Amino acid sequence: MKCPICNVDLESSNYRGICVEKCPSCEGIWLDIDELDQLEDKAFDLDELKGNVIFSSSPTNLQCPKCGSDLKRFKYRLHDLQLEFCEKQHGYWLDKEEERKIIKLMNERKMDMQRKHKAEQEWDEFLEDLKSPTFFQKLKTLLS
Repeated sequence: MKCPICNVDLESSNYRGICVEKCPSCEGIWLDIDELDQLEDKAFDLDELKGNVIFSSSPTNLQCPKCGSDLKRFKYRLHDLQLEFCEKQHGYWLDKEEERKIIKLMNERKMDMQRKHKAEQEWDEFLEDLKSPTFFQKLKTLLS
């Protein structure tokens, strides 16, 4: 397989326990279709809470290392991170350091979900406190 940027042979490499194809020149990474999910799972493994990966895309002049068809560019999960993918579902091209950005975004997503869960729990507890007779007695005492 050839790098879509440099057109040099990609080399097998291990990134966080995932066998990826890496360009020795530009240090970009080719992830097969399921390897992006494996990468994301290193930080946040609840697929149903990740959201859609691709909403819309635009053409590029880069070719898929597997089939040679043109790659498409998209905003990764609507973040300010542009990635390329093969429409035939062969995989994703990540420029140098973009794999770290994905991990960072998934860590942020995990933290956001934890905050949301905590806020929902606190709200439920607050509503339960409102239902308690002691709350109304305290309120009545304050207003008297």
